[in-house]
Amino acid sequence: MPSHAGKQTASDRRVPRLDGRLPAGPAIEVAGLTKSFGPVQVLRGVEFQVRRGSVFSLLGPNGAGKTTIVRILSTLARADAGRVRVVGCDVVTQAHQVRRNISLTGQYAAIDELQTGAETLRMMGRLWGLRGEEARRRSAELLAQFGLAGAGRRQVRHYSGGMRRRLDLAASLVSRPAVIFLDEPTTGLDVRSRQTMWEAVKRLATDGSTIFLTTQYLEEADQLAQQVAILDGGRIVAAGTPAELKAHVGAERLELVLADEAAFDAVAQRLGRRVLTADRAQLTIEVETDGTGRQARALLDESDPGRRAVRHFALRSPTLDDVFLALTGHAARRADQETADA
Repeated sequence: MPSHAGKQTASDRRVPRLDGRLPAGPAIEVAGLTKSFGPVQVLRGVEFQVRRGSVFSLLGPNGAGKTTIVRILSTLARADAGRVRVVGCDVVTQAHQVRRNISLTGQYAAIDELQTGAETLRMMGRLWGLRGEEARRRSAELLAQFGLAGAGRRQVRHYSGGMRRRLDLAASLVSRPAVIFLDEPTTGLDVRSRQTMWEAVKRLATDGSTIFLTTQYLEEADQLAQQVAILDGGRIVAAGTPAELKAHVGAERLELVLADEAAFDAVAQRLGRRVLTADRAQLTIEVETDGTGRQARALLDESDPGRRAVRHFALRSPTLDDVFLALTGHAARRADQETADA
């Protein structure tokens, strides 16, 4: 997938940018969206809206159709049916206007390894019509913003994976787009680099950008998004704030780690239908609790009267992983590939 949907064409340069004059209403509107690749129906009547100035996260496993949606919203692909508007513009009949007001950072950094970081950003500035000094100022500003000022004169081939992802994101922001699409931007990054990207996204949101984020990392959506939609089987199966979605699956959980398989079987039998999740391979069982120490102690006494079956225990709140499992019947990640979106 191309990394920057905002690159100019000759026809794009003739279309005025909306800049701060965004129309009233949602930044993104999707209704009745369908898409098939041959006999495979990837999207089945998808509908959602994204508020202006918010971080919206679309969650789903590989194969759910997330990248297909991003490609349609960013004018890189056409839907079979449905209505899609971005910054108030139809993505088919007003595609040039949409492109002038968005940026897209894909799953992999698409930057020239032989250029320096500064050269990359200056080139993007010139493509957007910035003059020499303007392009240099914007390049320096973005390098500083993304913690790359000290590496600006180094060739990109010497950058770490996290630095490349930050530079790729910086390059997509040269034009100050109204809507930023981030398609699984932290895939393959280590924990530290992922945290750095999270901080960059938070700053963009604080500055008032509308951010559309797709991710397989549910913790990422929980950290960043004000709105979350879960896509499964080509449909939106739930939408709301992270807190609203987590409330859907109930209260606190007591997680038990059992000593062995015999202990696992015995505790599972004692708790019966109160068991929320059970993983025999990992020797873990979860049961709902009100979060008080009194009930936790009562559950421990009931499940392990001899005090030998439970090796460890912990109280925890529901996560978006729990939401995904409750709504779809399977974990958030699965091995099948999103072949239609490749």
